[in-house]
Amino acid sequence: MLLLGFYRVYLDNFHIQTSLTASTRIGVHQYQYDNAKERKVKIDLGFTLQQDWGHKPKMSEIKIVNDHTIEGVKRTSGWAYDHRVAFRAEFSEPFVKHVVHAKGADKQSTFAEERDLELELQFDESNRPLTVKVAISPVDVEGAAKNMIAEGTSWDFNVYKKKAEMLWEKQLSSIQIETKDLSVKRVFYTALYHSMIAPFIYQDVDGRFLSMKREVKKAAPGQTNYSVYSLWDTFRALHPLLTIIEPKRSSEFAANLVRKSQEGGILPKWPLASNYTGTMVGYPAVSVLADAVAKNLYHGDPKVLMNAVVKASTYRPEILDSIVEPRGERVMSKHIYYKEKYGIIPTDSISKSVSNGLEMSYYDWCISTIAKNYDAEDIAKAYQTKAEYYKNYFDRTTGFMRGKNADGSWRTPFDPKYSSHEHSDYTEGNAYQWSFLAPHDPKGLVMLYGGEDRFEAKLDTLFHTSSEISGKEASGDITGLIGQYAHGNEPSHHMAYLYLWTHAPYKTAEILDEIMHRFYPDSTDGIIGNEDCGQMSAWYVMNALGFYQVCPGDPVYHLGRPLVDKASIKLNNKMFDIIVYNNNSKNIYIQKVLLNGTALQKPFFTHQDLVKGGKIEFFMGDTPKASLSML
Repeated sequence: MLLLGFYRVYLDNFHIQTSLTASTRIGVHQYQYDNAKERKVKIDLGFTLQQDWGHKPKMSEIKIVNDHTIEGVKRTSGWAYDHRVAFRAEFSEPFVKHVVHAKGADKQSTFAEERDLELELQFDESNRPLTVKVAISPVDVEGAAKNMIAEGTSWDFNVYKKKAEMLWEKQLSSIQIETKDLSVKRVFYTALYHSMIAPFIYQDVDGRFLSMKREVKKAAPGQTNYSVYSLWDTFRALHPLLTIIEPKRSSEFAANLVRKSQEGGILPKWPLASNYTGTMVGYPAVSVLADAVAKNLYHGDPKVLMNAVVKASTYRPEILDSIVEPRGERVMSKHIYYKEKYGIIPTDSISKSVSNGLEMSYYDWCISTIAKNYDAEDIAKAYQTKAEYYKNYFDRTTGFMRGKNADGSWRTPFDPKYSSHEHSDYTEGNAYQWSFLAPHDPKGLVMLYGGEDRFEAKLDTLFHTSSEISGKEASGDITGLIGQYAHGNEPSHHMAYLYLWTHAPYKTAEILDEIMHRFYPDSTDGIIGNEDCGQMSAWYVMNALGFYQVCPGDPVYHLGRPLVDKASIKLNNKMFDIIVYNNNSKNIYIQKVLLNGTALQKPFFTHQDLVKGGKIEFFMGDTPKASLSML
């Protein structure tokens, strides 16, 4: 039986059966104690996850409101320089004793403020379960109290559990699949669940939230503030998937990203708890925005959007002074300065030059497409030129994208399998894993390699060469290897589809079939790399349905190898049905595809084809067919 919105675990060390569920802004706990005399709860505000990564507690406070209620604030500093969580906890019965553990001394004070705080509560002897409701707020304890009231007054744990189950049933029913393989079904819905966790609501029920300058703001009616945009990861599959199954929220995400730019002065890369973390490569928010514009999901002022994307892509050192936390140099990276001045990022001037150069070429293409949609021809033309800069990193002699020095020479020595996590030309990868990144110009990429046959041979080498990674400080993110293809990290996620631009498009299906079966097991092993806020799972969802968007911003889905036998995608009052004939473990090759009864001549269909509803039919077989290619 699938349990949604509910988790239960038995704590062996304390002999407590613990049940957990949640609503939008509160968590609901239920504790059943084996020892009725030891009914205690400890709130440990000194404990902080990932302290080995520099995540440290800054200050905490706890207040005893009454014998049923406590409230407080925890502040930490780490990935988010100033991460604040205000909370209010209410208990189903009174506690009879409380003790505050702090550095100074243990005491029964009604208020305590310290970096490391613990509060221990004692409850009367009873065989009854203890229920606890915990509301949180990004703003203050008053916001947490309002959130608590808004989420309901019941003390029946099952009331909240049932609501959570119903909500998840509704969410997961956005795509209904049929398959003879139950493991595919379990993996698919687990992946779909993972795809719906982030971004999440980051404002109180009264509309208050913290801006990107961490000032208290109030959202306008109909607006929602979100957090946890893992944009460099999620622009590739998660956000394209959400444009299909969550178009309203996708519109909200686009509008919210633009507002964050207005609040903080620049589009965020990886906003966390109203902090600019400056994490990852380039300015990936423009990809999400370009895709929203291309799919008619951005409904704001075009001029405001254009200002945001141009500002994000232009080196503006004054931005460094306006960023609250000490991460300005990562938010407004000097990679942009070099790209703007020289058309290439010199490897002897700054690290991660190739990765930033390649990604920025794609992002500049995204800006060009936005400008075209809004008839800003001069901007479109200028950014289309910048979209070609990826070619400046290609070394025809070795057939790889390489680091180039300021004097035009290639960086040496060169080993395409070499990785150094923070100190090479490549972010979280090596030359193999970054030499195929030009999603906006696959034809141009093919021509760099010398044409379809040579490009196919290079792809074959990628997938069939040794999986050895060289370098003492190789990135731990390089996982899920097929040859040098690394499915455990995002830059590889589109590569199987590049065979569609060769004379052997069927190889796409072969690679996809291996990835889906090998790296998404129906077991506790889980996926092969970091989930990255839903990207890894969203990739599976789309590919199991039989298609993938190679280039967000270009509203086209490319055909792969469907795993499901049938699927129905809810589209407001319409349905888009996917039917796969002769589907089994041997019949991995597409023989023919019908879109609303018309045979496709190319291996793609558009977002507009999908959202207007209808039916796509895949006819599968065990023999490769070369007819459906992009050539």
